[in-house]
Amino acid sequence: MRSTPPNRPSARGGWRRIGAAAAATAALVFTGFGTAVQADAATAASSKVTYVSTPCATPKHTGDLTCKSYRVTGGLTAFQKMQAARTGITPKAADASTPSGYSPTNLRSAYGLTSAAASNGSGETIAIVDAYNDPNAEADLATYRSYYGLSACTTANGCFKKVSQTGSTTSLPSSDAGWSEEISLDLDMASAICPLCNITLVEATSASYANLGTAENEAVALGAKFVSNSYGGSESSSQTTYDTSYYNHAGVAITVSSGDSAYGAEYPATSRYVTAVGGTKLSTSSTTRGWTETVWKTSSTEGTGSGCSSYDAKPSWQTDTGCTKRMESDVSAVADPATGVSVYDSYGVTAGWYTFGGTSVSAPIIAGVYALAGTPASGTYPAQYPYDYAGTSSLNDVTSGNNGTCSTSYFCTATTGYDGPTGWGTPEGISAFAN
Repeated sequence: MRSTPPNRPSARGGWRRIGAAAAATAALVFTGFGTAVQADAATAASSKVTYVSTPCATPKHTGDLTCKSYRVTGGLTAFQKMQAARTGITPKAADASTPSGYSPTNLRSAYGLTSAAASNGSGETIAIVDAYNDPNAEADLATYRSYYGLSACTTANGCFKKVSQTGSTTSLPSSDAGWSEEISLDLDMASAICPLCNITLVEATSASYANLGTAENEAVALGAKFVSNSYGGSESSSQTTYDTSYYNHAGVAITVSSGDSAYGAEYPATSRYVTAVGGTKLSTSSTTRGWTETVWKTSSTEGTGSGCSSYDAKPSWQTDTGCTKRMESDVSAVADPATGVSVYDSYGVTAGWYTFGGTSVSAPIIAGVYALAGTPASGTYPAQYPYDYAGTSSLNDVTSGNNGTCSTSYFCTATTGYDGPTGWGTPEGISAFAN
């Protein structure tokens, strides 16, 4: 199916809950306290965001894959700074009682998905593949969806399912607080983009290639046409075997995080059968779109991944000339923790609202966009779809920023058209993700 041009709401649509604060601010200005209000806003603008890698970003065992997420611990996020500028009241930093990251409304506004999210996705299933068990997954998802006015997605109503890598609903892996943060993030982002979709959470016994790959196959066997994977690791000569065993599923849109360690290729993002999803810094702007993006990079070892694979063959639809093998990434979405997204999580941390970043954010967002675009055609590899729309208004071309130093410029530096860190860009509606 093809999309019509998106109907864009104001970029401020995600802040409707702060109307009372805005009214209070207006009253302060009227009574002569404008200077103090402006000072609060200035303080907000200068409060730097701090964050930590989630525990699953550190492997438990040699050879394990790691998740690709960061959790904000202090400072004021982009959402909070905009909130402060709008109300003149500086919000609390890292306050788990209140969402401090971008909302579903913000994300849909940024990517031209407002109309599609309201009407598309019913009957489609997005599978989330992660390691270990999150015992609070369904309850935390319910809190997120309820807060943002999304319809209930539960086991009872058939929308939500949680299974092990063998498909069992009762014999689940051991619980893990670090991976539970990742699971909450993935479930919430799939919900934010495609609220009418069903969600299946497939929990691998561990973060090994064998177990995560088995979970991948189970997700497809259970009927999911959209599978999100927010994990990865270094490339190896074994990956072409993993391609065949776990990721070669024609007719299924498989998204994979490109990595959070800045320039350098990672697997399974470099699998020729998946959509490799890079990360951006997403900010509001005065443009017609209302948003602007640059490559996410905060240091030489932290930012979106990209690179030329050492092992995977180049798919026929990828035609950049600097890399003779598979090039990472294909497309991108928000990932910078400083411009991160709101997530509700309660297992192993203080129950509450957290802001997350990393390409663990962008992978489930893009899986949701594919789901809004409709079931992929049998026999096709949906990673090709955005290439059919390369250079068109169906994608927001990201043209500034870099994720490191490289000998071939576009491998690590944004440019007009295709580049490694952001691929062909970010969604502008769903057209570039449809058959």
